[in-house]
Amino acid sequence: MEDKDYMRMALSLAKKGMGWTSPNPMVGAVIVKDERIIGEGYHHRCGGLHAEREALAACSEDPKGGTMYVTLEPCCHTGRQPPCTEALVGAGISRVVIGSSDPNPLVAGKGIEYLRKHGIEVETGVLEEECDAINYVFFHYITTGTPYVVMKYAMTMDGKIATGTGASKWITGEAARRDVHEQRSHYRAIMVGVGTVIADDPMLDCRIEGGRNPVRIICDTHLRTPMDSRIVRTAREIPTIMVAGAVSCERKAAYIEAGCRVYSLPERDGMVDLSSLIERLGQEEIDSILIEGGASLNWSAMRCGIVNRVLAYIAPRLFGGELAKSPVGGEGVGYPDQAMALKDVTVRELGNDFLIEGEVKSNVYRIS
Repeated sequence: MEDKDYMRMALSLAKKGMGWTSPNPMVGAVIVKDERIIGEGYHHRCGGLHAEREALAACSEDPKGGTMYVTLEPCCHTGRQPPCTEALVGAGISRVVIGSSDPNPLVAGKGIEYLRKHGIEVETGVLEEECDAINYVFFHYITTGTPYVVMKYAMTMDGKIATGTGASKWITGEAARRDVHEQRSHYRAIMVGVGTVIADDPMLDCRIEGGRNPVRIICDTHLRTPMDSRIVRTAREIPTIMVAGAVSCERKAAYIEAGCRVYSLPERDGMVDLSSLIERLGQEEIDSILIEGGASLNWSAMRCGIVNRVLAYIAPRLFGGELAKSPVGGEGVGYPDQAMALKDVTVRELGNDFLIEGEVKSNVYRIS
């Protein structure tokens, strides 16, 4: 087997941590000695062993003289865990093959430098593109300090997210809806507006086996969320953040008593300032947000320029109706060249539906 083959195995291991390592990256490691795999590991959860240390602990024999394949540059600083570079040196690993470089300022090449200074041969950039791809959330968060924001919606082929009466269940089929729950498990938090809570009384949880419930974030400037809503009634079971503007302490106290956290943030045009919100969430180590709101929240997010990725689930049906809402409301852009543009767009078939997904390339309309 070649280096790339072992790195692919490390990548498969890394992906097992999807949804659980936040705000840490997903990392996998494989140790090879005399062309035999003697140890494997991956980062399971934030606070747990890093992939390198888990692989060393799992070795079936002395790893001295072996090669470690790891998807991300080993850390060289003390955080929730001690430096992995020290563990590699102490174990007598003679060669380390790395996929991605770590953009964390505390690492950023220092891990590689440490290993080489201690006599370990280091090779970098093996399956780099694939290794980078699994940690796009971590790379964004560690370099900006703010969450990676994904705007998700389901619509018909004529661009409607509900009928003219407001009915929206269900636009897409079971395969697409299951994929949404996988996305909820992948991203650390889910965000909606109070209008969605009042209209649908959603749980905003993850309903797949082995999945992780996201932190629920409700943008509710005037705290209108009903106290008997499922969101409030389950706030002690699933972390829930109510985001309000200038409201009374008495009003906030009721939600706090129910188990919610309440943020009071500046307003913009009568609504919570989303730019201030993502700064606050970044400080709380929330590294990613899935927006599942309605047209108003989507427009606010687009206007503020906080959206990094768009997921559009499209069903092969037509609703029609001048009053039927589209995914993004508000005033919209004035000219086509002000549009939010996407790149690296992919199309995936999900049963009878389709998922169009792309990274935000530019948003000329952004208001700072």
